[in-house]
Amino acid sequence: MSEVIKKKSQLHEAFYTQSVDDVFMRMDSSDQGLSDDEADKRLKEYGLNALDKGKKRSIIVKFLDQFKDLMIIILLIAAFLSVAINGGEDISDAIIILVVVLINAVFGVLQESKAEAAIDALKSMATPLARVRRDGSIEEVSSEKLVPGDVVLLEAGDVVPADIRLFEAASLKIEEAALTGESAPVEKDINQKIEKDAGIGDRVNMAFQNANVTYGRAAGVVVATGMNTEVGKIASMLANADETQTPLKQNLNRLSKVLTVAILLIAAVTFLVYFLRGGEILEGLMTSVALAVAAIPEGLPAIVTIILALGTQVLAKRNSIVRKLPAVETLGSTEIIASDKTGTLTMNQMTVEKIYTNEVLKAADDAIDLNDMTLKVMNYANDTKFGQDGALIGDPTETALIQFGIDHQYNFQASLKAEPRVAELPFDSGRKLMSTVHKLADGNFLVAVKGAPDQLIKRVATKLVNEEVSAFTENDHKQIASINHTLAKQALRVLAFGYKIVAKIPELKTDTLESKLIFAGLVGMIDPERKEVAKAVRIAKIAGIRPIMITGDHQDTAEAIAWRLGILDKNSAKHAVLTGAELNELTDEKFQKQVKQYAVYARVSPEHKVRIVKAWQQAGKVVAMTGDGVNDAPALKTADIGIGMGITGTEVAKSASDMVLADDNFATIIVAVEEGRKIFANIQKTIQYLLSANTAEVLTIFLATLFGWGVLMPVHLLWINLVTDTFPAIALGVERAESGVMKQRPRGRAASFFSGGVLSSVIYQGVLQGLLTLGVYGAALWFPAHTLANFSYLEALLALKNIGETAGTLTHAAAIEQLQHTDALTMAFATLGLIQLFHAFNVKSVYQSILSVGAFRSKIFNWSILISFLLLAVTIIVPSFNKIFHVSHLDLYQWGMVLAASFSMILTVEIVKVVQRKILK
Repeated sequence: MSEVIKKKSQLHEAFYTQSVDDVFMRMDSSDQGLSDDEADKRLKEYGLNALDKGKKRSIIVKFLDQFKDLMIIILLIAAFLSVAINGGEDISDAIIILVVVLINAVFGVLQESKAEAAIDALKSMATPLARVRRDGSIEEVSSEKLVPGDVVLLEAGDVVPADIRLFEAASLKIEEAALTGESAPVEKDINQKIEKDAGIGDRVNMAFQNANVTYGRAAGVVVATGMNTEVGKIASMLANADETQTPLKQNLNRLSKVLTVAILLIAAVTFLVYFLRGGEILEGLMTSVALAVAAIPEGLPAIVTIILALGTQVLAKRNSIVRKLPAVETLGSTEIIASDKTGTLTMNQMTVEKIYTNEVLKAADDAIDLNDMTLKVMNYANDTKFGQDGALIGDPTETALIQFGIDHQYNFQASLKAEPRVAELPFDSGRKLMSTVHKLADGNFLVAVKGAPDQLIKRVATKLVNEEVSAFTENDHKQIASINHTLAKQALRVLAFGYKIVAKIPELKTDTLESKLIFAGLVGMIDPERKEVAKAVRIAKIAGIRPIMITGDHQDTAEAIAWRLGILDKNSAKHAVLTGAELNELTDEKFQKQVKQYAVYARVSPEHKVRIVKAWQQAGKVVAMTGDGVNDAPALKTADIGIGMGITGTEVAKSASDMVLADDNFATIIVAVEEGRKIFANIQKTIQYLLSANTAEVLTIFLATLFGWGVLMPVHLLWINLVTDTFPAIALGVERAESGVMKQRPRGRAASFFSGGVLSSVIYQGVLQGLLTLGVYGAALWFPAHTLANFSYLEALLALKNIGETAGTLTHAAAIEQLQHTDALTMAFATLGLIQLFHAFNVKSVYQSILSVGAFRSKIFNWSILISFLLLAVTIIVPSFNKIFHVSHLDLYQWGMVLAASFSMILTVEIVKVVQRKILK
């Protein structure tokens, strides 16, 4: 058993609802911590403070998993039967099938070589050292050796090493975005009473493992370690999450089942016909099995894999990195995009959006006087530091204020050098203010104060307007309160600023330092939406995709951003926003009935996110989930396609995803959806192309058997299926999307490869190809090019010798008859091959004319047709290939007949499409 797994059950209690004394009693500890002996004892009882590594699949297991696909199993059975039928003499069919299957398996393993590492990524996030009190003194220990009951000390810059109940806190702020989705750091309050059903983000007397301390200091007692922490619970959810079967996988499985039934039916009917005609049972069995083998599109699995792999390359150029091949196509069937807010729909960067100064409310990008006192105070009452690379380091709210100054060319560092800070009164959650004192050039001192508007206004005596100080009246108070309310309704975080000039440094107490202030102004901040997202949401809605927001942030913030992005609009349900607490009150059955009315979910936990995704899946929808935080990982893995963020995303989120956005751009998802729809349509084209060809081959051989004709040999079918057809099939897979693809509704989970007219096209086009091939074969026999009158006995014998036929004992008539049959077989082979090349043009669209879709617009397609034609022609034209393929040279008359029949395939299908378009219209 892993050393990480707890050896003794830890207490699973709502410690955040208990008093500090009760927590110490339950943990059998005190504010002085544990003794070293007790810590060692508990380490043996509870195990290391680390995450379970989980089980990993070996390369061998991954490789063997590739053979569980029904289509692959059918191909393997076909290979076995091919060997059995021929008694082990001719195993070329079996070898080629096995090569195709192996190539497919290797592709699959290579694509999954970056195996799921979510648990490892979570484990790597652990902080290496923690400061603890043991035996009454402070010491540093490895975070892995923390145990429940340890007292941990925290300060700005620390990463929280375990789940901790705080009992001391001084101006403590902790950034928990990766865990909760809340963009602003959380102000911790050890005295606030917390309800039992409070979400993680509302448990303000707790510090959670892997969260970052951005401000202040604290002490707390460890209440959970390892897999018992909130991060550990997410790790357990990831380890236990079932892999969702993608629509592509479901479609291929359905296709395999259809083909299995069809192949068994073909074999049974063929055997029955043989039996009824009085043929030998063994010969009938061999013929029926051979026909069944010919019906299998051997190259289909490899071609689908190649199309998906090529699709990943296209997406990579467009900033979408695909980790799992089927994800490429899954995007095209997406009906719901459930997106995390922070870092995905928004910038994950607090930004000043509105500023109220000199009694004027301005947008953040409006010009501002560099001597403006609001600008000055927001920069002075600020603990932001500059890193070596110039990056701003500190609380995100404070760095946003400094960035606002930088954006308006305010020289923060030069100002501080001229008017240095000489004293300060740090922020605390009780008074909700922060003050700094600066020495001015004239010997006086500037007291700069920032904080919550309701608290700061209580301390204001005067106001500054256009460099004139006047009394702060009751009307001023009401006006500021009104503006504050207006900004707050827009989900902006509002801070107020005030100041005063004094002759000497006052006593550093709030009653003296932060009294009789001059009101300077207000600032409204928000984690703003990404500029490109609103357009992407609009395009998604046009494409029939419903975007929903799932976030751990506050309801007001989430709702405001949703309106700004268009996720909420005038068509939204009256109660379209649901909180995690409200979701807890709903049973699964009731939530399932109501899930479609909600577009925004706020203050939700990782468990809630998984529940929401599953509810939509149970409603029959294909769900894509985007996210960047640790808290998003379980939902990313549960969704039909998980989409992680490449820049701001945690390694955990990226490892749990099927696809990663290299540019963190929500709009890139819409680009990827279009690519996914194109890929599905192209796979449909490939299947239509291959299966209509196989239908033609089966029909040709079946009818020829009834007529007693020897139309095609196994080598001919093999060459057409695995050589001639392969290049056009792959080229069809990379065709450009048809126009209007993003104006169609998603096909959803119920759609199949045969939907949209593909099945009927496969049937009638396959029958047409078969009849044309048989027609050419019959015409070649009825109107032969070689007769007794125009071909001498010597010429006939020489012609038969060139194609590997022994004709020494044949009469002139018999030699001519055999040559006529060989000519007919060659023409049938050439016709079937050429028909399929011409038919590739038809398949570019199920209903549209080749004239409207651009017959020659794709260079890849054009080259594929040319190469395939040469590969077909070389077997007939080059003498050395004649013996291998048992074909004869064709003259212009014969080639004319072949070309006419083959080209008629285009003309006939075009006529059928005209009729179909009129019927559909």
